[in-house]
Amino acid sequence: MTTPTKTVPPYRSALHPTRAGFGRLLRAEWTKFWTVRAWLLVLAVAAVVTVVISQMGASGSTTGGGPPVVVGPGGEVVNDSFRFTHRTLTGDGTITARVTGLKDASGKGLGPWTKAGIMVKSSLKQGSPYVAVLATPAHGVRMQWNFTHDTAGPSSDLAKAPQWLRLKRLGGKLTGYASVDGEKWTQLGEVRVGELRGTVQVGLFLAAPVHEIVHRSFGGTSEVAGSGQATGTFDRLTFQGKSTDSGWTATDIGAPTADGPNSQPGTTTVTATGTYTLTGQGDIAPDENSPDTVQMSFQGVFMGLLFMVALGTLFVTTEYKRGLIRTTFTATPSRLKVLAAKTTVIAAITFTTGLLATAIGFTLAQKTLRSNGFKPPEFPDLSLLETPALRAVVGSAVLLSLVAVLALAVGVVLRNSAGTIATVVVLVILPQILSFALPLPVAQWLLRVTPAAAFAVQQGVTYYPQVQHNCLPESGCYPLSPYNGLAVLVAYAAAALLLAAWTVRRRDA
Repeated sequence: MTTPTKTVPPYRSALHPTRAGFGRLLRAEWTKFWTVRAWLLVLAVAAVVTVVISQMGASGSTTGGGPPVVVGPGGEVVNDSFRFTHRTLTGDGTITARVTGLKDASGKGLGPWTKAGIMVKSSLKQGSPYVAVLATPAHGVRMQWNFTHDTAGPSSDLAKAPQWLRLKRLGGKLTGYASVDGEKWTQLGEVRVGELRGTVQVGLFLAAPVHEIVHRSFGGTSEVAGSGQATGTFDRLTFQGKSTDSGWTATDIGAPTADGPNSQPGTTTVTATGTYTLTGQGDIAPDENSPDTVQMSFQGVFMGLLFMVALGTLFVTTEYKRGLIRTTFTATPSRLKVLAAKTTVIAAITFTTGLLATAIGFTLAQKTLRSNGFKPPEFPDLSLLETPALRAVVGSAVLLSLVAVLALAVGVVLRNSAGTIATVVVLVILPQILSFALPLPVAQWLLRVTPAAAFAVQQGVTYYPQVQHNCLPESGCYPLSPYNGLAVLVAYAAAALLLAAWTVRRRDA
């Protein structure tokens, strides 16, 4: 009589497997990594390359200088050049005016962020604090203050109907209002600006920033410069409050210079019926044109990624190639635990190494950039623990780690080193390269939907919605915010891990 035998899957031992906990499995994978010298070499080279290339990139960067910069109340570099018809206000008071029209004065087209409105400003000095209520041709009525703050009001079309504006100061509080008929008023907001106490300047203003329209196709990049001068008309101007002036005075904030923001003087005319016509140019907004010295300190991360891709790939495909994965699954039949342990180990090692490399690389690169002329006030002097430097350093380390995890997950699915490395490079690095040459809408789409979006975490410049700018990849601008860009890579890594988990459970080793 023959005794029946129990069928055993080829990837399991006939003996009862060791009931190892997850901690012991982590320790086993950790030991496995540190006993392979080739992997340690790749890890060390990744760190060195990241630091060295970041330093080389900073050494090759110089600033060409330029006119003195204007610094706003928050220490940021700003544009503060406009036509101002003003008088003093001491104590509480109110200014009201109606904007009746805006038109281009240069023949190049009216810019969407051309501004005509009323303002309370602490002084006539550039960069001084202010609160303004204004009308624009494309963005409706706005309340803005101290350059970086913007609140949207009602939509308006000055071509169809005039727009009433009002600013009221009561103590340290300034309140903005808008109306279409001068009877029913909509409150836009109220703010407290400590520097707007005592005697301030109030009045009408006109600002017309130059706007560039960038077109990029396979044949190259072209730029079309829009209007840099506009004319605004106002009437129904009323002023309530105590003033030391006998009337209104017209001033160009930011005196016209041959190569400055205002190349031509502005004008102010007043008719007998009380219609004010202001012609001017310039802008009242944050300056986003300076190079991003934070992002310039992480040029080595792009190359370091290649080594992290190789490391994440080899950590799993080597076992498949040599058949050692069968031994691993025999010792620990729970394949998901094995995948989780490998993911945890590779993520921890690459993040720690990446954090050390990016922190050292950033510190050295910042020192080099400062020696090359990138100094305050135009360029911030950031320490490692200041935002956005800390976000960029930690975010770059997370970026390196997530790419290694992505490579590991793809390696589990493909079980082939060359195929895995090629796949991850195409997903992460190729879109970044193509974005420099493809038509701009396609390039920006790539940087939204591929893992390359995660490079946005290295941005140090804040892009404000109230400033028109051309987001060019070659200038270091990404269409997504830093955290949203990093979230795209997180989603890819998570999806790849889910696919790897499904794959490893459904097939033999």
